[in-house]
Amino acid sequence: MSTQRAFGRTDVFQPISASRRARDVIARVLMFAAFGLALIPLVWVLVVVVAKGFSAIVSPTWWTHSLRGVLPEQFTGGVYHAIYGTLVQAFIAAVIAVPLGIFVAIYLVEYGRGAFARATTFMVDVLSGIPSIVAALFVFALWITTFGLPQSAFAVSIALGLLMLPVVIRSTEEMLRLVPNEIREASYALGISKWITIVRVVLPAAVSGIISGVLLAVARVMGETAPVLVLVGYSRALNYNIFDGNMASLPLLIYSELGNPLPAGQFRAWGAALTLIIIIALLNLLATLVARALTRNQNRS
Repeated sequence: MSTQRAFGRTDVFQPISASRRARDVIARVLMFAAFGLALIPLVWVLVVVVAKGFSAIVSPTWWTHSLRGVLPEQFTGGVYHAIYGTLVQAFIAAVIAVPLGIFVAIYLVEYGRGAFARATTFMVDVLSGIPSIVAALFVFALWITTFGLPQSAFAVSIALGLLMLPVVIRSTEEMLRLVPNEIREASYALGISKWITIVRVVLPAAVSGIISGVLLAVARVMGETAPVLVLVGYSRALNYNIFDGNMASLPLLIYSELGNPLPAGQFRAWGAALTLIIIIALLNLLATLVARALTRNQNRS
């Protein structure tokens, strides 16, 4: 007697019915249609920005010159000063937000218990939903109004750091939770203390995802406009002092040139927009390559 007859079942394997096949086809069509609809605005934006900004980024002075001394109607100069300001502000924001975010994530995953941990999680959720203009106004009220300090690139970096912080915390927290508990328990069984286990075992196991999250957070804040509009003025030349004076950035340059009705202003605005897209795309690509390289090294070891 066969196994099927022994259990009283002779119809274990049945052909898929026509109605199930139809529902599967409908679900596939709807999924691809939704994907196509979501892709249309993205492709349209990229095509328009590339078409209008490509002639600017291939200009011989675009990447190496500033707009110092350039008249509004002149098709010359470049965005070197704005690229410098964007990268410097994002770097300082990362210096502020990344260590703090990683430490908070370690606390929530490895030590967080009780009311304080729940309050911290709640505050991170609230901070992740704060608009950029609110973060900029908070820094303005604290840094400029209360302390009486001048508008500067450092104030912008503080606001960008506030926007980066929840992204770093959440990405690091998820990566740490993906590390199997068996690894921690094996380290404890060897007599290694908890903090050494975190530093030597847990963090190296999650470092690829942490770095990817950090780079994606940096790419996210580089295009923020509200902090630079509120906390620093626009400059058409380089400014190396991050604590005083105006400093350009790509979002601020775009906003400034949009007020220029001449063709040269539109030329620079579209070129700066394409430049910002290129920088953010390179950061996303770097995050992917770093994550893959670190994952490969971990698999080999």
